[in-house]
Amino acid sequence: MININIPGRSPYNIANIVFDYNGTIAVNGIISKSTREKLSILCNMADVYVLTADTYGSAAKECEGLNLTLKTFPKDNAADYKLKIVNELGKDKTICFGNGYNDIKMFEAASLSVAVLEKEGLCVALLKEATILVKSIEDGINLLLNTNALIATLRG
Repeated sequence: MININIPGRSPYNIANIVFDYNGTIAVNGIISKSTREKLSILCNMADVYVLTADTYGSAAKECEGLNLTLKTFPKDNAADYKLKIVNELGKDKTICFGNGYNDIKMFEAASLSVAVLEKEGLCVALLKEATILVKSIEDGINLLLNTNALIATLRG
C-alpha cells in the first residue's frame, strides 16, 4: 500500500494501481526496459493491474515476468469494462494511468488519475478528468516512487 498525505486533502491509501496498456505503459505495443523496471518496483508496493483490448496482440508477452494482473477485454465497450474494474477494486484506494478516450470513465471513478502524454498522444477530453498530467509514463510512475513530488503538485 502507498500512503500519501497531502496537506489540504484527505489522506490517500493506494492499494491498487491501474494502467491502460497501449499509449500509456506501452508504445506501439512494446514496454520499454526502463518502464518495465519501474513497474517491477511498483508491483512490490501495491496491486498492479494492466487493462487492455490488446490492439497489437503483445500485452501478455510484454507483461510476462511482472507480478501484475493483466486483464484483456473486447475492443467494444472498453470504457465500461475499465470502469467496472476500478469500481470492483475500490475507487477510493485506486490510482489510474491512461491516455485515451476509453479511460475517461475510470478516471472519473478513481481516487487519483494520471493522464500520460506519450508518443501515441493523449485524448484531450481525458484532461478534464485527470488529477495530474505527465509527459511520460516514467514521470508518472516516479510520482509514486517519490511521493514528495506528488505532494508538491497537489498540495492545498
